[in-house]
Amino acid sequence: MVNRLRLNEKAVRDAEPAVGRDYQIFDTEVRGFAVCVYRSGSRAFTLDYRHAGRQRRMTIGRWPEWSTTAARERAKDLRREIDAGSDPLAQRELGREAPRFQDLIDRYVEVHLPNLAPTNASDQKSMLKKLVAPDWGNRLVTEITPYDVEKLLNKIAAGRSRPSKTKPNNRARKLQGSKPTPIRANRTGEVLRKMFTYAQSWGWREDNPASGFRRRIENPRERFLSQQEIRKLAAVLDAAEDRRAADIIRMCMLTGARVGEVRQARFEHFNLEHLSWSKPASMTKQRKIHRLPISDEAAAIVRQRQMLVPRGSPWLFPGDVPGQPVQEIRRFWIHIQKEVNIPDVRIHDLRHTFASLLVSGGASLEMIGKLLGHSQVQTTQRYAHLMDSPLRAGVDAVASAFRPRPKLVHDAEEEARRTG
Repeated sequence: MVNRLRLNEKAVRDAEPAVGRDYQIFDTEVRGFAVCVYRSGSRAFTLDYRHAGRQRRMTIGRWPEWSTTAARERAKDLRREIDAGSDPLAQRELGREAPRFQDLIDRYVEVHLPNLAPTNASDQKSMLKKLVAPDWGNRLVTEITPYDVEKLLNKIAAGRSRPSKTKPNNRARKLQGSKPTPIRANRTGEVLRKMFTYAQSWGWREDNPASGFRRRIENPRERFLSQQEIRKLAAVLDAAEDRRAADIIRMCMLTGARVGEVRQARFEHFNLEHLSWSKPASMTKQRKIHRLPISDEAAAIVRQRQMLVPRGSPWLFPGDVPGQPVQEIRRFWIHIQKEVNIPDVRIHDLRHTFASLLVSGGASLEMIGKLLGHSQVQTTQRYAHLMDSPLRAGVDAVASAFRPRPKLVHDAEEEARRTG
């Protein structure tokens, strides 16, 4: 016979577990609502109902985490959904099976990142792991809203504290204050937009909550070496003991190439007869073949490396690990920074200096974009302000034409003496 009574805290607490079996005590107020007393002695509130001819049992929650009153109110809500034709147990099971954002990250890493340059792929993977997954990893993909995207990007843009070395021996550390990172927020927004586009194509959700994310204002870092700094850098590189690292820096300066492109350069990429360097698509950031002319000075470095590099090695700058190019010259560059007294200059700033010298030589933005391998015009536009000098000469010419001409003023006394 089915046990029925109006459930309350005392009835649930006093229910004795049966030996070898579980049993239910049904509530007399809400149809199907019961407390299940397990043989282990634990108790949980359940709701029995029928849907599409099938008998279903849904667990509401365990006692005493759920009080009898709270469980009864939840049972009433579920009963109304059932009477309206819903199957709450099926909806719960569907929610458990629905992809979570960590699933989206895993598939994105598997499907999209292999198409990117290794450095870009590694950066995006780190971004998702450190900045996105801690906040969204366990959430359903369908739960993310445009508000969630904006909130996360605001948090990223505000920056986070980072450990900083305070002594050369690296024994003492302290936390610096958070530094705003709007560019990082924008790059994260671009990645999220791409991820949710994939989610739409996979049928994981119908819209893209990151499609219209608000872009933060970016102030690109601009540091160009002066003529004096360039001369001092050249002198320090000439005197450097590490010829391999010094030649890498020279190639960066002479070609405007990224340091990663120089490190991975092979002899087969250079045509010394036509003075050209063809970078394969796998080596460039834009994933396209980039062919550029090189100067006689850059070609001289390649010829010198041909004499210094052991026979059979394809790398212009072979590393310490056999079969691999040189991996790191950070320590060498730190030493160069101290020697030249340019502590705020990165190796990548040599690329900006290369562009600034092209501008001063009269090169157009289109020419600069081709030499640097830019795939988008707006990337090259950052150097447009360096062309102010010829523009200023133009506006000065207009001002000169518009300027009133000086009038000749006669001396009255001198004129009187002449005529008297």
